[in-house]
Amino acid sequence: MIPSPPSYNKLLLPHHPIPATHTDDPTPSTSTSYPSPLATSYTRIAPLGQSGPAADASNSLTPSSRHGCSGVGLVLFGAGLVSTALLQTLLEEAGCCLLYVVEDQLEEVERAFGAKVPAGTRVLRQQEATIALSDPRVSGAIICSPPDKAPEMVRDALRAGKGVFCEGLPSLDRQTAEACFDEADRCGRPLVCGFYKRFDPALQFLYKKVRDSRALGSIHRISTISSLYPAASLSLLKASGGIFYNAAVHDIDIISLLLGESVPDTIFSLGHAFCADMGCLRDVDTVTISMKFPSGAIVTLDISQHCTRSCDQRLEVHGSQGTLRVDNQNPLGITEHGTSVSICPQSQAERYRDAYRELFRHFLRTLKGQEPPVVTKEQFLWTIQVAAAAEQSWRSRSAVDLHSSATDPPGVKAELV
Repeated sequence: MIPSPPSYNKLLLPHHPIPATHTDDPTPSTSTSYPSPLATSYTRIAPLGQSGPAADASNSLTPSSRHGCSGVGLVLFGAGLVSTALLQTLLEEAGCCLLYVVEDQLEEVERAFGAKVPAGTRVLRQQEATIALSDPRVSGAIICSPPDKAPEMVRDALRAGKGVFCEGLPSLDRQTAEACFDEADRCGRPLVCGFYKRFDPALQFLYKKVRDSRALGSIHRISTISSLYPAASLSLLKASGGIFYNAAVHDIDIISLLLGESVPDTIFSLGHAFCADMGCLRDVDTVTISMKFPSGAIVTLDISQHCTRSCDQRLEVHGSQGTLRVDNQNPLGITEHGTSVSICPQSQAERYRDAYRELFRHFLRTLKGQEPPVVTKEQFLWTIQVAAAAEQSWRSRSAVDLHSSATDPPGVKAELV
């Protein structure tokens, strides 16, 4: 069943334009193995949804450098599900130090880190997690565990005085997720959600044009294509809740920000499991989600696990005064059509490398008290509500009217039928 909308009516986007210290209009490039100018310059565009510039640090951290570690001390939970892009960023970022990895399956640690974990990093089992959480050198916890296990870890870390970065979803259940955010407020520590596409330079540039400059006038249509390469593993999709919660939520989040509208009036989904194993999981590997918003804007999301040579990530916004499009890009600037071999193959991790780096740096800044988490509780709850409606539509083979769902119970994850 679809949850009732949250009882609050806070704006999900700021009244004022996203502040930027750039005076000109640099053309961004999508992430590759080469750094993006917007992601590496000393002046940065605020993440999507953040209404003001970062403040100076007001909260003090226990300097892990005093204990033989340079930078902010961190603990990683769930090495088996950490994404390649996040792990690469974590190991390369100079402003932090990975002190602990908490994982019961040691082979998963080896798979993630290769031959051995970084020097100075201690591997613990889940029952030993209190060792890491009680270490004064640790300021933040990175939680990559599946949504059914993440809430307890989130709460334990917050109550231990650690800030939390949840790469996946804190929970698929509305009440449980809301409780995690409320716990963060009570403990006075940040809870950062891994909606990484907000931090992509190209999408930030697009947001600035669409929302701040109103360059396109009123928005009529938005279409996205998100084909993953390499495809997410079956174990990851099963653990994360399926394609609607592993992939679709990120596009839903971006759409809400671009439109300035949190929930569509109507949503309809069609999907199919081309991979037999996906059918056994009662999930799909290809889905099209159509939505109509109160403003009249019509949105189409095409999401697929099938992309054989390179990831396919595109977005078009059509307005009353023109169209803007984010295309696939590569360092060579060559577009291919019908070639037998990919000229410049690009994985999902490579495409969004800059986005993950900026998201992770955002987390480090929240630990230092320099800025609040950019994804609010309200935004997160709206996003998983829409994902739940999209899944229900696919399962029921009928459109879902979100306005009529106001009397439904508060669970989010759609029940199997």
